[in-house]
Amino acid sequence: MTLKKKNPVLRTRLPTLPPAARSRVALGLTAAAALGRFELQQCRDCGSVQYPPREACQHCLSIRLAWKPQSGEGELLASTVLHHSNDLFFRERLPWRLGLIKLASGPTVVAHLHGAVPAAPAAVRVAARLDRAGQAVLVAHPDKETCDMAEDRQLREFTCDPKSRKVLVTDGKTGVGQALVKALAATGSELIWVGHAEPWKKLAGFDDLKGIPQVTLVPLDLTDSKNVREVAAEIGGKVDILINNAEYHRAFGIANRHGVETARAEMDINYFGLLRLAQEFGPAMRSRGADGMASAVAWVNLLSIYALANYPPHGTFSASKAAAQSLAQCLRAEMRPAGVRVVNVFPGPIDDEWNQLVLPPKIAPAALAGAIVKALREGVEDVYPGDVAQEWLERWRDNPKALERESAS
Repeated sequence: MTLKKKNPVLRTRLPTLPPAARSRVALGLTAAAALGRFELQQCRDCGSVQYPPREACQHCLSIRLAWKPQSGEGELLASTVLHHSNDLFFRERLPWRLGLIKLASGPTVVAHLHGAVPAAPAAVRVAARLDRAGQAVLVAHPDKETCDMAEDRQLREFTCDPKSRKVLVTDGKTGVGQALVKALAATGSELIWVGHAEPWKKLAGFDDLKGIPQVTLVPLDLTDSKNVREVAAEIGGKVDILINNAEYHRAFGIANRHGVETARAEMDINYFGLLRLAQEFGPAMRSRGADGMASAVAWVNLLSIYALANYPPHGTFSASKAAAQSLAQCLRAEMRPAGVRVVNVFPGPIDDEWNQLVLPPKIAPAALAGAIVKALREGVEDVYPGDVAQEWLERWRDNPKALERESAS
């Protein structure tokens, strides 16, 4: 896909958002969509599935409602194309296609239609996606996927697909960074800036990145405010997706070492590094949230599952990631008015030198990179790659205090 270049003479279009008002109960649909899931309310008494979300079952009035995953299979009953809208967001994006769909689970829903969906009647698959306002909406895809599905104009409003976009990866010297660059190049990213600090360090695999046509190396040290400011001044107005994978990781707790130097170094990159990036790149990306098909769309933070509950053998690292998670939530709130999605990634232990003593399973850098690219393509907000992360998440949701005790032992 070749994107239309922006006319430098025209004024930059200011970001607009679709209607964002939702009831508190409807946020259950948003919470599932943020994780890439399509869930609807199902009554625990009569078993009926309902949409839109309500406080009580529309059939038996029971308040015992649970959110349950849905297959999304359905039949398109009718479709229409909007050529006029009173809402500014949709007015700028007309024409816009909508359809009425009967789900296999029972409810009839109105959904945005992918361009490849044929005329009614037709079999479709419905998924919950986050729109530019960060709220869940329903999108219908054709029953059988095609190789160019991600290029649909409407679908790109709900995803952050890196294809044909410009991406900054903040650290290309780590195994994860190198795997990310290769994965992004394989998806068809137009340009990939690869940050690297401490040029005197000759790490394996880094020089191979120079052979990738889309790659441009940039000196980037997240502990140096002046350097971050200079890089942002040079490329900040061009970045569509920023992936902050730079981190400092040491396997220590509190009592088994003296001084605060290592903990300070962890905070300087894991927390203050994110803060420096947000202060310098954030405003430029917010201003480009409405640059059409090639607008700024996503900011990705590589955090850790240990941000949810401290893992004492990696205690200060866990604390720095918890601080970064809190800061990322603030960043998400500030980027949302521009329609730029903040994606937080919570992997389990990565198969690298700082997790040598951690028993398998560990997530490989290539698998982690694949999970990040998949999250961008699906437009989700929170990702938990790897078996350990999934198990840790479920235990944390079930009983945070029990997980605290278990991780300490």
